[in-house]
Amino acid sequence: MTETDLVVAVLAGIVQGIVEWLPVSSQGNLSLFLSIAGTDPAVALQLALFLQLGTTVSAATYYREDIALATRSLPGWRPQRAYAEENALVSYIVVACLLTGIVGIPLYIFAVDLAGQLTGGVFIAAIGVLLILTGVVQIASESVSMGGRETPTLLDSVLVGAVQGLAILPGISRSGMTSSALLFRSYDPPAAFRLSFLLSIPASIGAAALTVTSSGGLPGISPTAALVALSVSAVVGYLTIDLLMRVVERIPFWFVCFGLGGLAVVGGGLVSVFVQPA
Repeated sequence: MTETDLVVAVLAGIVQGIVEWLPVSSQGNLSLFLSIAGTDPAVALQLALFLQLGTTVSAATYYREDIALATRSLPGWRPQRAYAEENALVSYIVVACLLTGIVGIPLYIFAVDLAGQLTGGVFIAAIGVLLILTGVVQIASESVSMGGRETPTLLDSVLVGAVQGLAILPGISRSGMTSSALLFRSYDPPAAFRLSFLLSIPASIGAAALTVTSSGGLPGISPTAALVALSVSAVVGYLTIDLLMRVVERIPFWFVCFGLGGLAVVGGGLVSVFVQPA
């Protein structure tokens, strides 16, 4: 691993560790960073998915009590009482992950193939458009009145799992889309973010496994660089999750999506015009 690779790995871990908790697409922003750093667009997409493993460790540590509660309920789980209060969390995670796979795997294959055909500038601009779309969804969800719901239903599981599958596309915020879907279903913001982040744990593990399987190994990164990036993202993610959860309640992140998305569209257009492919 060269000194440049080390710097990129550390910076990638920092970016992932911070933006994972914000509804502004960690995958999109990390793909942007890696593309700007000179990574091929298709590889940048795969790396952005793989490096979510680091913040998965952070989320699992932060929500360890919820995970323990769900684990203890497993022996008593019965299909006829799948969405009874004591079983609802386990059922929600299982059904939502199933829908995520059904929607997300075909989109992943399409996205990697498409990214491989795009120039760097067009890829950056495409991420910008999807970031703006995420902002539109967040504006719409903020207009919905909160009903105080906390326990997920089968419909919630199917809906959230499907929109999480869409987040395989860089620029579509996983946390933004899933929490917005829960807000549309009349959940209070704290409950919506809790259910969103709990679902991110198995989803991120599955996404990382998918990238490793499809690329035949670590996607475009050395084992040492991967370990550095994952370690940095895990540490930064754990240190920032509580702070950023409080910030989420105060800042309209649709504004952040519009700002980053607009810059990406303009910047990608300029790159396409002034930077010729080799």
